[in-house]
Amino acid sequence: MGDAEKRGGSEMKDEIKQPVRQRLKKGLKQGLRQEPKRGLKQGMIFTVLILMLVANVLPAGAAGTGDAGESLSISKAELSDAIILYMKVLYLGEEEGEGELPEAEFLAGAAASYLEQAAESDGSVLKIATPSVIKSASFIGDSSLGVFAHLSNPPLMKMDADGHLVGQLAESYEVSENNTKWTFYIRDDLYWSDGEKVTPEDVEFSIRYYGKETPWARWINDTLESSTVSDADNSVTLKFNKPYTRINLEFATYNILPAHVWESIENPMEYVNEGPYVGCGPYYLKLIDLNAGKLVFEKNPYWKGKAPAFGNVEVHYYSNVDVATLALEKGDADTYYKYAGSYPYPNIEQLEKTGNFDFLEKTNIGLVFLAPNLKKAPLSDLEFRDALSYAINYEELVRLEILGYGDVPNRGFVPPSMEAFKETEKLEYSPEKARAALEKAGYADSNENGILEGKDGKDIELEILIRTDYTRTGELLKEYLEEVGLAAELRTVDKDTWFALKDSYAYDLTVTRSTPWGMLMHASWGSGYFDSRRTGQGVMHNVDDPEFLELCDEILATTDPAELETCAHELQDYYAEELPAIPLYWNNVVTPFNREFDGWYADPLYGTYNLENFVNVHEV
Repeated sequence: MGDAEKRGGSEMKDEIKQPVRQRLKKGLKQGLRQEPKRGLKQGMIFTVLILMLVANVLPAGAAGTGDAGESLSISKAELSDAIILYMKVLYLGEEEGEGELPEAEFLAGAAASYLEQAAESDGSVLKIATPSVIKSASFIGDSSLGVFAHLSNPPLMKMDADGHLVGQLAESYEVSENNTKWTFYIRDDLYWSDGEKVTPEDVEFSIRYYGKETPWARWINDTLESSTVSDADNSVTLKFNKPYTRINLEFATYNILPAHVWESIENPMEYVNEGPYVGCGPYYLKLIDLNAGKLVFEKNPYWKGKAPAFGNVEVHYYSNVDVATLALEKGDADTYYKYAGSYPYPNIEQLEKTGNFDFLEKTNIGLVFLAPNLKKAPLSDLEFRDALSYAINYEELVRLEILGYGDVPNRGFVPPSMEAFKETEKLEYSPEKARAALEKAGYADSNENGILEGKDGKDIELEILIRTDYTRTGELLKEYLEEVGLAAELRTVDKDTWFALKDSYAYDLTVTRSTPWGMLMHASWGSGYFDSRRTGQGVMHNVDDPEFLELCDEILATTDPAELETCAHELQDYYAEELPAIPLYWNNVVTPFNREFDGWYADPLYGTYNLENFVNVHEV
């Protein structure tokens, strides 16, 4: 370093305002005296670089950073260690020791080079472990991949933490008075990862494409009468052939696609491509590695929203849930995600012992319930169902099945985490009340063989249809029923057999669950499971009561928030009085996350896998 440059550096240092210098020195001293934490070194590098630019680089600017005459190739660790050494000597007065104090110009040049490289390739990775296996590299055909692709191809709408539907790619929306015409105004700052601007034509194409090409969205093809786009206000208007009040909810699930890419792809359900897929979120899907069991999302270089803190997001999927939990315990993943599911309750304590994770806990809007066959005696008898509700030991189910991570439910079925929840009577375990209610309803043990008889004079022997997931729940229910004088047998079947038997009403009782989407579909608040006019693998379609069907239709005919809330309360009252299903417990969804990261929250629909998290989560 020449004398002139040294003088210039000194003069520039003197120009730094004294209070600012004192604050910087104080912060640096505190940092240098501590063991650098993750992220701290990088922060110090930036701070130091600013100081050096002010104090040394600017006076030497004519010569440029290359005047150091040495290679600027340096690793992050080498660079940070060298700068820390430099600052210790410069500000703390420590001796150089065995290390050689680098020239300031060299450090400045190396730091600039490092930052330039870092800007081009941010190596920070957020890793997610999941038991939701990706079975094929089909962006549209694989249902699990479709959930994870919300990050790269966000839907128009989203659900906020309180369960309200708000715009995501859509800045706002409006609906006509007769609920047939919906207009979505698209954000103007969205770009695909190949640099093309997101247009209303992309949205129109996506909606029509799903309706035409996917079996689960045929309703769009059947009901969408016309569509128009306006470049003037960046909007798309969809007109349906009948009132449709839940479009804003439906469009919280459909990933938006780039028309210029997908319009040439025929049969998208079978189209496979390991990536990259063009996306418009903060990340795009770069790679589907089926052999390694990994999805790699990389930053969208054209994303104009809040910048994510991580260079990549990786989703590592495991066929065995125990292996997924082991990945967290070993520190190979930063968080865990399963749609509509919690981190396994038995594994929480073990993960807590690592000291590396905090936990987010929220009441699930899905739940496990007991469904009676309403078309068959004695379950068709409301008095019998009411007595049955007292026979179940809900507190024991909460303790044994979900290890206390939940609550005894209300008769109104709907969990409190759902919008327009109404507090109805809490379910009660009382074998005495169950026996008294059965006797009052005419169910007696006239031959004193220990089993109550039905109104046909025969012993009541109930078959509980279950899948293997609910074996222990079924065994407990069997004990509860026998305690009040009802014979019960378990019939355990595989999933496909369960679908067939359930749809042909070949059961007395069955245990199943609702997912968050299941609670929201149709007329919402769980109605989609019970409306006899609906079909589908998971639905019970067991209620044909005109009062219930009319209530569903009222909900489906309005978008007025006040009317919706009134209907929702009436629906919960109906559940509480008629018991078309008996909820067994409300469980909490527990999500662990690396405590070095902060900013997590969960929405009722997709839990922690939401776009907001990926732009807000950051290192502590």
